[in-house]
Amino acid sequence: MLAADEFLKSPPRKTVRFGGTLTDILLKYQKGETTEFDLLKHQLLDPDLKDDQIINWLGEFRSSVTLLTKEFEQLVSILLRVQWLKRSQPVVEEYLAFLSNLVSAQTIYLRPCLAMIVSHFVPPRITIQENDVDISDSDDDENVTEGFDTCHRALQTIAKYVPLTPQFLMPVLVDKFPFVNKSERTLQCYVHNMLRISGYIPTLRHDILELVIERVLKIDVSAPRKEIEAAEEDESEGVAEEGLFDMDEDGENPEKNEVMAHPVAERLDILMIVLFSYVKDICHVNGKLDIGNTKDLYRDLVTVFDKLILPTHGSCHVQYIMFYLSSFKLGIAEAFVEHLWKMLRNPNTPAVIRQAAANYTGSFLARAKFVPVVTVKTCLDLLVNWLHVYIDNQGTGAKAFCDITLHGPFYAACQAAFYVIIFRHKQIVDGNLKKGLAFLQSLNLERIVMCQLNPLKVCLPSIVNFFAAITRKYQIAFCDTIIERNRRQVLPVVRSSCGGDSVETCTNPLDSYFPFDPYILKRSKNIINPLYQFWEEESSEDLIEATDSINEGKGEEEDDFLKGETPQNDCIGGLTSGSFDSTLQSSENCIGSLPVPSL
Repeated sequence: MLAADEFLKSPPRKTVRFGGTLTDILLKYQKGETTEFDLLKHQLLDPDLKDDQIINWLGEFRSSVTLLTKEFEQLVSILLRVQWLKRSQPVVEEYLAFLSNLVSAQTIYLRPCLAMIVSHFVPPRITIQENDVDISDSDDDENVTEGFDTCHRALQTIAKYVPLTPQFLMPVLVDKFPFVNKSERTLQCYVHNMLRISGYIPTLRHDILELVIERVLKIDVSAPRKEIEAAEEDESEGVAEEGLFDMDEDGENPEKNEVMAHPVAERLDILMIVLFSYVKDICHVNGKLDIGNTKDLYRDLVTVFDKLILPTHGSCHVQYIMFYLSSFKLGIAEAFVEHLWKMLRNPNTPAVIRQAAANYTGSFLARAKFVPVVTVKTCLDLLVNWLHVYIDNQGTGAKAFCDITLHGPFYAACQAAFYVIIFRHKQIVDGNLKKGLAFLQSLNLERIVMCQLNPLKVCLPSIVNFFAAITRKYQIAFCDTIIERNRRQVLPVVRSSCGGDSVETCTNPLDSYFPFDPYILKRSKNIINPLYQFWEEESSEDLIEATDSINEGKGEEEDDFLKGETPQNDCIGGLTSGSFDSTLQSSENCIGSLPVPSL
């Protein structure tokens, strides 16, 4: 905010002007005398205009804002193009005062003023020459964040005097959002500044979060996991071919290894750090978790999750916003699972959304290390009981047969339950084997796998084989006979639509995926990894008798638990207090040094 309201109310500086005052010039223009008006526009457009001249002009404009009707829209647009941010502090203060007076007296200029301010949310572009070729780049000097602070002061001042500011500001933020193919720095600065607005205009927080997540989600789905991994593998092979010549250079630049090889993944990595930092800072006050703030943010984010993230198939990283927020307090994690559970069991919800909710439920319970086993058991009990009720309701009726279109949510829920058991069975039986086995037996899993709906025929082969091995080990269900029968009943499709002979079988009829598969963005994964349950290699060794069938079931849905990945609990990282603002100044983000004051 401005230091004192007295400045806004102060009269303009006394000036000596030959040829009349600004008021005289405007009145003459209305009478058709345009000579002095044209001279005024020429002077304002002069790039060599001195600070004292600008201050004098702005002072007169402040006194004459009531005359600046729509008739003088062109003149006001020239004033809004004046380069004021990099000038002396008196110019900045006078310009802020002018903006306040202008929008208070002439609300028709509210949107142009907001658009001008928001346009400064990204570093200015400069043109540099390289080999006689003009290259546009960000002018990311040390004064950039100072300019950001000034822009936020301007928005706060306008919002104070014009109550309609939030209503006009949001469309401007949408229009000015940079294209997703802009530089990492441009996107980072704009998203960071947008999120800062939610700190002093809280009524816009939901809309701002929705806009940010929508754009980041587009970036996420445009960088599939396979492409990112392939780019990293290619880069690793390229580095290996270089031999030992660059060892000293790499030692001097450890940050080089943190840059993603995939350019879209690099943008996504930086934006995810901004989002994680924002969530951290909103939920923590003076280093301590603020329950009220956390609940309010959860309510905003879960509505955005329902609208944008849940229906999006194939996103790999944006959904981890909910994962990270849930890690702050068990109550938030339980609320998130309950929210998904209500969607899954609601028959009025579209089947595709219910199946997505089942995918999220299973993946979250399996992967969230911060969710205790007692909560996992409670959720499993609810999920499996619902499956039994579903089977009871089908009975031996006309629909009691294997059909994905009729029973899609049921099969997705079965797969979620199997997936959670695969990941959590050791924790369930550890400590008290007798009690753990009793719980698994109480689930009556054999009834589910033996029912006429035949879920083992629909679930992913990799999950079916691991689940069969686990249930065989603990003697809680015997799936091998059903699996073998299903294999014999699968009729391959001969003769493809493209012509020629081919043999095809569908290994993923549910078109399912696991939203919380391993996080692979290099920088931001250091925030997620300490909270994440990796697949433990020992489990595959315990179930070595199922290795052959597991290998046969590997497909496009191959997860790290199928690769025998060892836990990476040694990867310790996270966010410290005030980390949201530090995302613009941390050298680890490979984007310069920019101290940004906190919200």
